[in-house]
Amino acid sequence: MSVLVVGSVGIDRIETTQEDRSDLLGGSASFAGLAASFHAPVSLIGIVGDDFPAHHRAVWEKRKIDLSGLQVAQGKTFRWHGRYEENMNNRHTLSTELNVFADFKPELPHAQKKLPFVLLGNIAPDLQHLVLDQMEKPKFTVADTMNLWIDIARPRLLELLPRIDMLILNDSEAALLTGESNLLRASRWLRERGPRYVAIKKGEHGCFLSGKEGAFAAPAIPLDKVLDPTGAGDTFAGGLTGYLAGQKEINLSTLAHGVLEGTLLASFAVEDFSLNRLASLSPKDLETRRKELSRLINPHP
Repeated sequence: MSVLVVGSVGIDRIETTQEDRSDLLGGSASFAGLAASFHAPVSLIGIVGDDFPAHHRAVWEKRKIDLSGLQVAQGKTFRWHGRYEENMNNRHTLSTELNVFADFKPELPHAQKKLPFVLLGNIAPDLQHLVLDQMEKPKFTVADTMNLWIDIARPRLLELLPRIDMLILNDSEAALLTGESNLLRASRWLRERGPRYVAIKKGEHGCFLSGKEGAFAAPAIPLDKVLDPTGAGDTFAGGLTGYLAGQKEINLSTLAHGVLEGTLLASFAVEDFSLNRLASLSPKDLETRRKELSRLINPHP
C-alpha cells in the first residue's frame, strides 16, 4: 500500500566541528519520503521555490517517489543553517529563511486523498490538520512533532491527537507536552488523548513504543561514525510508516518491527550529510545491518 508523506522541503547549510557543507537537500518530507520508499510506494507533498535544483529532485525520482503533489512556487526554497557542537546532541540554529514555505498550504491531488497510510511530518499542527481535512478515511495516520509546536501551538497539537493513530516525538518533547518525565506515564497521558500508539525517541538510547497491548523498547545501533544527525528523526518516522504500509495488520508486533526498520534507516542517515547515505543504500547494506540489529535484540543464536 502507498504512503502519503507531508512535510517541509529545504536547502540546508550544516556546520560541524569538522566540516561546513552548503546547498544540501533537507526538510522533514525529504528524509521521511526517501526512507519510506524502501518499503512502499510514496507520494510526497511539499513546496519548493523555482530555485530548487534538479539534482535534488532526482534523488526522489531515482526512488520512484510520486512528486505530483510537490508545489513549485515563484521565489526561494526554504533554507536552514545549523551548527552542531562536538557532542552532536547539541545543535544551534543560526538562520531560518521560510521563503515559499511561509505560504505553504498542502493541496492533495485527488488520487492522494484516498491513500491508506499518512505520515504527517514535522510541520505546524495547522498544516497537519489541513491534510487530514482532505483525506478520505486513511487506514493509519502517523504524526511527528517537535518542541517548537509544543511551545507555540499546543492547543492545535492537542486537537490533532484524537485524529491520528500514532504520535512520534522524543523524550524531552514528551516531558514538555505531558509534564511527565517517566516514559510510561507520558505515553499513557498521550494515548488517553487520542493516538493508539506512541513512539518516544531517546536518541542514542533507542526508542520506547507503547500501546494498549503493551510496550516495546528498541535499542539504538552503535555507530563509530556520525557525520550529520540532521533528519535522523524524520528518517525514523518514514522507515516506520513505510514498513507498516506493507503489513496486513497493524498491531504492537508489526509496530515493533516498524520501529526497528526506522532505527535501521536512521542509523544510515547520520553517516553522511543530507540524504547522501540513504540515496546510496544497497539491499546488501540493509541486510547486513539488519542482522547487526537482530543480534543486539537477541544475542543468542
